[in-house]
Amino acid sequence: MHDGETSGVGDDGAAGEGADARPKADPFGLISGGEGVFTGTVVCAAAIAYGAGHVDSTAQLSIAIFGTVLVYWLAHLHASTLGASVKHGLHPRVALRVALLETWPIAGASLLPILILLLAELAGASLRTAAWTALIATIGLLSGYSYLAGVRSGLSRRGCVASAAVGAGIGMLVAAMKVALH
Repeated sequence: MHDGETSGVGDDGAAGEGADARPKADPFGLISGGEGVFTGTVVCAAAIAYGAGHVDSTAQLSIAIFGTVLVYWLAHLHASTLGASVKHGLHPRVALRVALLETWPIAGASLLPILILLLAELAGASLRTAAWTALIATIGLLSGYSYLAGVRSGLSRRGCVASAAVGAGIGMLVAAMKVALH
């Protein structure tokens, strides 16, 4: 190490590679980055809800979704980098590496809803129908992520279903926003 760099420190306070080490069963960080996947999906849903009434094509809506999620991710990346530097005393380059690994799921979460939006259009759906299809899919994703969190935390089936209902409820709040805006 040089220039004041220190090794990464994970959230558990352990020195070493910290967030650089991904479990082999989680190569894309979808389990370890679950918070980012959930947050990115909510931001994506909100972009669909708002943007669908203000654009003329699915291409424009896809750019709006990705752009919104990208800006949100960059802000979160910056905040995480600053937080790691302050909290753990990490050199900014090390903190940035750690933050990139921890936050990329926020940006990555936009890809599946955009893919669903584009596939709906390819299937002949209007922009409005494609947007609703993608928004409903994000509600399903939020519910699925929440159910998985319940399973991974050892909740009973009833607890997992309750967790999934909360995730779906958050998605439905976004859908209600879409109805209110348009």
